[in-house]
Amino acid sequence: MSTRAAYEQAVRQAEAQRRRQIEAFNREQQRRIDEYNRQVDQHNRQVEREVDAENRRRQQHNERVEREQRQRIDAYNKHIGQVNAQNAATITELNRRLRVAESGPRYTPTEQALADRVHDAVVARDDREWDIFLSYARIDGEQVGDALRRHLDALGVRVWFDEITIVPGQSQSLQMDRGLQKARAGLVLLTPAYVAGRFWTERELGALLHKETLIPVLHGVTFDQVAEYSGILPDLAGFETSNDSVEVIAQKIAAAVLAD
Repeated sequence: MSTRAAYEQAVRQAEAQRRRQIEAFNREQQRRIDEYNRQVDQHNRQVEREVDAENRRRQQHNERVEREQRQRIDAYNKHIGQVNAQNAATITELNRRLRVAESGPRYTPTEQALADRVHDAVVARDDREWDIFLSYARIDGEQVGDALRRHLDALGVRVWFDEITIVPGQSQSLQMDRGLQKARAGLVLLTPAYVAGRFWTERELGALLHKETLIPVLHGVTFDQVAEYSGILPDLAGFETSNDSVEVIAQKIAAAVLAD
């Protein structure tokens, strides 16, 4: 074989060898690509399964939460219905005892007029957070004020009472102002200390006097004595602990401020 022929043969063999190497490389690359795509597909299928499982879990959770919320709402509405029915029965019984009964506690004519006026006014204030804002002088009215609050609370009346409602660490004046604004009626427990005048009681009375639903309760003072403190209050009827017990006064007030 001539030198040229041998050279050409070597070139052909080298090219064949290079083609085989390229084909082998391409096959390996394709194998890797196919393996990568297979792993990607497997990963995507796994992710889809996990996403589907998570979606099912969230849907089940949301359905469970929705069921629980409906149950709580139904229970709350049932409770409100029971409370309203109980309040209606309480009011009916109070009115029967106070306005119809021939014996036992009854409204006097002036108390009846006050109760009717307050009742007519609070009907339009059903959106208020409190039924009554109770204003008193702590020095001599705390015990009677707390007793009034407890009896009213037992009758379903929502009472703003500083000893219970005031949140420590927050502005007392702002909390009292909010209480005054959110109350359907104002109850003023007039005692000797209240009549003598204190900063807080004067401020509260000044705000309550603008309410047509002001309910005076006199304890240890007379209307003549109150007249020396305010020329406005004697024009209003009121309840007196010298005539009725605190419990009876609470019943009369509850009948006036609770909706029928």
